[in-house]
Amino acid sequence: MKLIAGLGNPGREYVGTRHNVGFEVIDVLAARFGLAARNRFDSVTFDGAFAGDKVLLLKPQTFMNLSGKAVQGAMAFYQLTPADILIVLDDLALPCGKLRVRSGGSSGGHNGLKDIERALGTSQYPRLRLGIDAAPPYMDAKDYVLSRFTDEQRKLIAPAVARATDAALMWIEKGINAAMNVFNADENGKDGTANERK
Repeated sequence: MKLIAGLGNPGREYVGTRHNVGFEVIDVLAARFGLAARNRFDSVTFDGAFAGDKVLLLKPQTFMNLSGKAVQGAMAFYQLTPADILIVLDDLALPCGKLRVRSGGSSGGHNGLKDIERALGTSQYPRLRLGIDAAPPYMDAKDYVLSRFTDEQRKLIAPAVARATDAALMWIEKGINAAMNVFNADENGKDGTANERK
């Protein structure tokens, strides 16, 4: 069993915002496999299967700062380990549309990851970050992540979401190292994983 949790905030007012790009990845995955939504674990969930593994897709409805409650609830029910989960989220530190797969590490100040780390008691779980650009100097970071992408950013995010779904499927089928090797490669095709293991 594998769990993929995309982070975001519930409610129509947050649809399409930078902080909700994790939700977008889950929606694309669910649509690709024609999965129906259910409500469990304080989340919208989708049950499916890929490459011989049962897969649970999760969109926590607890708001970003309490994401750990939903993730921990699903993990406890299915008796999963941290290695069995993949968290998909936005990242201010990456250029818009850039992907970064990691096997663990710090929260980087992301409140969703902070709460998951608190709930699980570890920071060692796979995560897939999608770059959303840093907030401009005149804008508070909170206001920035809760606002919508510019038209130019959306042109970069749409293909990035598609690549992120491919990265998530590779993680299910071949594991975290394979996903890191492919999706952390830079524009020249060189392996970009070395710096990600710090």
